[in-house]
Amino acid sequence: MPINKVLDTFAEAVADIPDGATLMIDGFAGPGGTPQNLIRALRDHGAKDLTIVSNTAGLASVVGFGTLPGDVPTDIGILVDNEQVKKVIASFPVSPSPSRPNSFERAYREGKVELELVPQGTLAERIRAGGAGIPAFFTPTGPGTQLADGKEVRVFDGREHVLEHALKADFALLRGHKADTIGNVVYKGTSRNFNAVMATAAGVTVMEVDEIVEPGELDGGDVHTPSIFVNRIVKIPGR
Repeated sequence: MPINKVLDTFAEAVADIPDGATLMIDGFAGPGGTPQNLIRALRDHGAKDLTIVSNTAGLASVVGFGTLPGDVPTDIGILVDNEQVKKVIASFPVSPSPSRPNSFERAYREGKVELELVPQGTLAERIRAGGAGIPAFFTPTGPGTQLADGKEVRVFDGREHVLEHALKADFALLRGHKADTIGNVVYKGTSRNFNAVMATAAGVTVMEVDEIVEPGELDGGDVHTPSIFVNRIVKIPGR
């Protein structure tokens, strides 16, 4: 009989995330693909000293999201403000508005949070490598810059390449559009950019989704992440 991976609450889905865990969390170019309910549950759970891997720590990101009056997207950095984050590994760590720095920026400047800045393509490939069991790879991105400081550099075909190590996580908190009860997931829009690789690189993958259907109701050709990579699913209320 197929395993039902659906949980009733977001709190239950993050209850076993320990202090010091590494998490991959979706966050690409806006709040629509951000697992906001899981992030709120993680804040309430209170796990500390977290390392967050995400595309962005800026506007509508995983370490800072929320709304101003009138539902204007902004950063309130709920995990950073709650002093739960030790380090962020990201490509875009700052707010797009210089006049309105996000919570991560303020915490970083005050020395409260560490930052590992990674070019976007390199970040995606480091995550993909982690899921594929590839420990490291050489990339032509970064030689001659601060991003290459302390890293091995080798020449291939007359061009310098930097050695980058794969990224893995204890948990991935992701946003899906539709899932069946056994864990096959379909994404929507920009959620396809990082979610599929993050799901493969985490020990436990947790999905919040708009809709849950029975096995067999999803067209196999539409599935972006197969059930083998998904451990827990929670439906967003009201969807």
